[in-house]
Amino acid sequence: MVNYEATQRLNLVFHTLADPTRREILYLIANKPYTVSELAKPFDMSLAAISKHLNVLEKAGLLYR
Repeated sequence: MVNYEATQRLNLVFHTLADPTRREILYLIANKPYTVSELAKPFDMSLAAISKHLNVLEKAGLLYR
């Protein structure tokens, strides 16, 4: 029998990791802490865009602020 909640969680994690920017963010913050401003620089993104990526990572349980 398939556990619906576990399947949904796994789908969310895979969806989150499908984005290369989010994978790079995870790689960066695994090595040292960053502020949102510092994270935005290598991606040439606005703070709002980086913040959205961080929210998706947090929702998937891959990041805690």
